[in-house]
Amino acid sequence: MSDSPLVIAVPSKGRLQENANAFFSRAGLPVSQARGSRDYRGSILGLPDAEVMFLSAGEIVNQLASGAVHLGVTGEDLLREGVPDADRKLELLTPLGFGFANVVVAVPQSWIDVRTMADLDEVAEALRARHGRRLRVATKYMNLTRSFFARMGVSDYRIVESLGATEAAPQAGTADIIVDITTTGATLAANGLKLLDDGTMLRSEANLVASLAAPWGRRARDAARTALARIAAEEAARSTREIRAVLDRSGLDLAGLAARTGARIPAGREGAHELVIHCPGRHVFAAVEELLAGGAEDVTVRTLDYVFRSSVPLSERLFHRLDGTG
Repeated sequence: MSDSPLVIAVPSKGRLQENANAFFSRAGLPVSQARGSRDYRGSILGLPDAEVMFLSAGEIVNQLASGAVHLGVTGEDLLREGVPDADRKLELLTPLGFGFANVVVAVPQSWIDVRTMADLDEVAEALRARHGRRLRVATKYMNLTRSFFARMGVSDYRIVESLGATEAAPQAGTADIIVDITTTGATLAANGLKLLDDGTMLRSEANLVASLAAPWGRRARDAARTALARIAAEEAARSTREIRAVLDRSGLDLAGLAARTGARIPAGREGAHELVIHCPGRHVFAAVEELLAGGAEDVTVRTLDYVFRSSVPLSERLFHRLDGTG
């Protein structure tokens, strides 16, 4: 097996690149383009056994599927469309909180009685009976469309591959309905289209994805462990708050507090008069109220930059898949 460095594919332009770079920077993995924005190769500062390739989001999918890169940042919609057996070839490690888009079925607003996929099936039957033709569906998402329509019991249709603005196809007369991505639905509405109530095929966002076909030698694995540990630590910090309190802990039910709020005492913080706990952010006020009720004084809460733990589920899940144990 090749002992090549870890190769990470990052979007090469636009908001996706900006958000991806911000994601890696927050995790202590700043991306560097030594020769500026025209350089399609880069590095991760402080991670010498890693290289960065700047590619289009669609090309990142191809490179992940072929095993040419180890990790990549791209949208789940592109993955599901470009790699029909994505769950076998790839491991979606973590959603990144940007690049949101839903893949949806949209029909003309004038189709007042068409609200569901079952209604759409009736339209398809009527088109066949009255006009002797199939329902025309304009889309760039042919694989997702076939899979979803089959699951919803719609079969009498044909796909019209969209090479331009998909939402304009019904008004242009080249299709009856469309399957496309949307964030707010405003563009669809501006083109006289509406979403079906059960026509959301996929709620997509950018993901950090690992290729199971890449050459995962020692250098790549070691670099991935380091990178994923930092990513996991930053993710944990976002949802964790550190609570400090001065109190006599003899009257405090710490086990009960943990069960009710998820609070935990970090290793090495067993001071006699100061209690330090880490608590999920959504339960922080409930935990503070219990501490105050138990006699605590000077309770403070702060955010954290990183929370490193001995177990890193991101890397454990990846290596279980690579080693055939998961």
